[in-house]
This record gives sequence, structure tokens and C-alpha cells, in this order.
Amino acid sequence: MNIKVIRNTLAILFGLALAPQASALVLDFEGLQDQEEILDFYNGGTGSAGSSGTNHGVSFGAGALALIDSDAGGTGNFANEPSGDTIAFWLSAQSLLMNVAGGFDTGFSFFYSSSTAATVTVYDGLNGTGNVLGSINLIAQYTANGCTGDPSGTFCNWDAIGVAFAGTALSVSFAGTANQTGYDNITFGSDT
Repeated sequence: MNIKVIRNTLAILFGLALAPQASALVLDFEGLQDQEEILDFYNGGTGSAGSSGTNHGVSFGAGALALIDSDAGGTGNFANEPSGDTIAFWLSAQSLLMNVAGGFDTGFSFFYSSSTAATVTVYDGLNGTGNVLGSINLIAQYTANGCTGDPSGTFCNWDAIGVAFAGTALSVSFAGTANQTGYDNITFGSDT
């Protein structure tokens, strides 16, 4: 190989190394009002109180709520949340359902705080239907590790958890006991 070919090859490789990498999509629920149903906030529409967010093609089923930390003026009984002051929560039914009509692959991750065991299941169909691509069992850990930091809130320990899977996912069911599990920084395209 001559010097020119080596130089061109190195320039291409260096350019690829500096090219922007696709980043994972993260939902942090900021911009929703306290106890507002999330609905189409991330789907080009609004939450139940009229709040609108960025259109990521993600919708939530009825009963999926945004909850703001009581330290920030909301009604949330949580502390040390991973980002901002708002989390996803539900007060009725046995699950929080999320649809991603365009699909996502590779992995899925989030932070959670829970007083009971719960399960998160990733499906290849909308509305929690079709084949199960992955499932994560969550343990009760809401007061673990002493929970220092944020001034108040019983749900104060947040664990990061995720799952890698093959295929294209279209929905996720966050199942467990209503009023006992909160979620934040829901991330698509990464299992960490």
C-alpha cells in the first residue's frame, strides 16, 4: 500500500469514529402536569390536561399518569428521582401500557421505585399483544440503601434495569400493584 491509500483509509476511519452516533430515546415525563394522564403527550398530541411534548410516536394507555414530586409542588410521595421532578405512575388497574407504533429494537431500560414486586414485559404487538420479546421482574426496593438526599418522599430508592431482545417491539406492559410503582427515564434502544 502506498502512503496516499493509507492516509485516505485513516481519514475515512477517523471520520467514522467522529460521526454522530444514534442516541437512545429517553422519556422523562417533564412538561406534564401533576396527575395528568400521559396519553399522547409523546405522540404528537397532548396529555389529559392539554400538555404537549415532542412527537416520538409513543402513546400511553388510559390511567398512565405523570406525578410531580411533592418537594416541587406536586402530590408525589417520592424522592431522589433520576431526572427532573416528574415520573410515570398509575393509580388504578393492574398495569401501565405503552405503545410505540414505529417500533424499537435492541433493548429497553428504565429506572423504577416500587414497594411491591412487579413485572415489565416487552411485546411485538400493540397493546401488550403478540409475542413476548423480553420480560423483567422487579423487586420491592423503594426504601433500600437508606434513601438520603432529596428532603422527603417514601419512594426514594431508584434502580436502573433493562433487557436486551431480538426483534421489533411495539408495546410494553408495566404490571404490578396500582399506586405502588413509579418509573422514570424510560429508554428505547438501550438495555442499560
